[in-house]
Amino acid sequence: MSPLRWVLAAGAFAVVQAQTSSSFPAGVIATGTQGVTNPPVATLGTAVNQSSMARLLSVNSIDDFCIFAPPEPNSLIADTETEEVAWCTKPRNNARLIPDGTITGVSFLKNDFYVQVFGYGDFTKLNIRHGDEGGELDPHGATGAGNPVGGNITTNIVDGLDEPLAEWMLYVDYNQFCIRACINANATYSAAEMCWHELDEMGCEFVMPGNYDFNGTFETCEADIAYPPGWYPTATNDGTTLFSTFAQYYTGAYTRDGTVVDYTVGDLVTPSNPYFTPRSSNCVTTSTIANGVGFNAAGVPTGTSAAPGSGSASSASATARSSSGSPAGPSAGSGSGGKSAGVPNARMDGQYAMIALVSVISGVVAA
Repeated sequence: MSPLRWVLAAGAFAVVQAQTSSSFPAGVIATGTQGVTNPPVATLGTAVNQSSMARLLSVNSIDDFCIFAPPEPNSLIADTETEEVAWCTKPRNNARLIPDGTITGVSFLKNDFYVQVFGYGDFTKLNIRHGDEGGELDPHGATGAGNPVGGNITTNIVDGLDEPLAEWMLYVDYNQFCIRACINANATYSAAEMCWHELDEMGCEFVMPGNYDFNGTFETCEADIAYPPGWYPTATNDGTTLFSTFAQYYTGAYTRDGTVVDYTVGDLVTPSNPYFTPRSSNCVTTSTIANGVGFNAAGVPTGTSAAPGSGSASSASATARSSSGSPAGPSAGSGSGGKSAGVPNARMDGQYAMIALVSVISGVVAA
């Protein structure tokens, strides 16, 4: 793209942002520009490019979403978290295309606070090394530039417009992923808290609790609202719910004025479960998802694949599911209120050192 066209496109993105962000609570809409590798706006129908370095995800529907994965084959998420690229189910955003047959099950969930996608598949096809326990990605990272750097997410699920979102989190390993993009906030739960990104060793089922018993099924559901990751209600005072919060335990050291200073952050006791598991309800299933694009051995598009395309919903369910049996949770209208992807050992290397250093400097944690 020529410099002039890029400037004009970037300006168009700013206009779109200005037109759409006023109806959202503070902290929901991203205020920066797209990363340098990204198109200025989310765009459906872009050319398929399996060497693209674009890092713009869209999370719109069960057959129109993207995830981050490495740019080079046989990679570990922990080694490549700053450089992951976008892989999408449809040709869009100048991103790479997820080959048909890669994903074996999806649960696409929406409620008043976030849109959330759980998925299973063979993500060695997206360059993740077999057996890799993966890690967590978010728009912050150790330096504030994001993991991956310049990574962004949009959704059109709120108002039909491609809204750029400030807060999101994604866990991915070689056979599972989960992603949450936060679309709302209130006086009790900010978007940053609902998409809290500092529990990266805890995995999908702790940070984004829900029904994970869906592999082999492609479903779109409504969902109860979870409490923010690590929040546990403890009491109610004059109608306001009080919470305790879990902080992940981490120790390390840094050098200050030539002296090595040890630090500790987080809680010594790690909870085994979130407070409750939200139910999925009103689920509608489809037989599969596919884009119909085939690839040769070199990864070059060859035309139509043999995989079936995604069609209209083939069945529906109004049965609520819950592994906890508890329907309690936050209310969108009230002010009160590692597995890699799935093993509790996946970690975003370097992030906690930065968190701990900030905590020490601010006096929150004594060295």
